[in-house]
Amino acid sequence: MQTKYGNGEQSFVVISDVEIVYGAEPGWVEPRTSCNHLDSLSSDLSHIPSPGTSCYRCHHPSENWLCLCCKDILCSRFVNKHMLEHYQQSNHNLALSYSDLSVWCFSCDAYLDAQMILQLRPVYEMAYIMKFGERPPLRTVQYLQVGNIQAGGSSSGN
Repeated sequence: MQTKYGNGEQSFVVISDVEIVYGAEPGWVEPRTSCNHLDSLSSDLSHIPSPGTSCYRCHHPSENWLCLCCKDILCSRFVNKHMLEHYQQSNHNLALSYSDLSVWCFSCDAYLDAQMILQLRPVYEMAYIMKFGERPPLRTVQYLQVGNIQAGGSSSGN
């Protein structure tokens, strides 16, 4: 059974008691290309613990994050939430996931583009090399600008 609801601008369809809502489908998360909290980065991110390091508190072996402010390794919110607790207690707001090498800013509540933000590139590259044994395929600024134009953005900054 299929029933359509809506006012023409936004609508949804109920199919067998399951709602399909416009805009609710899974999609790409666009990381931020700037962050006002980068001044809290550790001054020495060229020496970081191995991606295989267990959580410092519970010793869980996976889903761990590297605090980019003090270099502690703590587990994700999907394990025992030790990195989240660390942020809440210390206000260390930047962390790199050893699972997928994404960078999260707790204060911005957003992912950060570690390849676009120059201050994050070295630690991203080091973590990538430690995890995969080779340098990451970094995007060039020209590639990023072309991708932005194709996505409907502007390279002129307007």
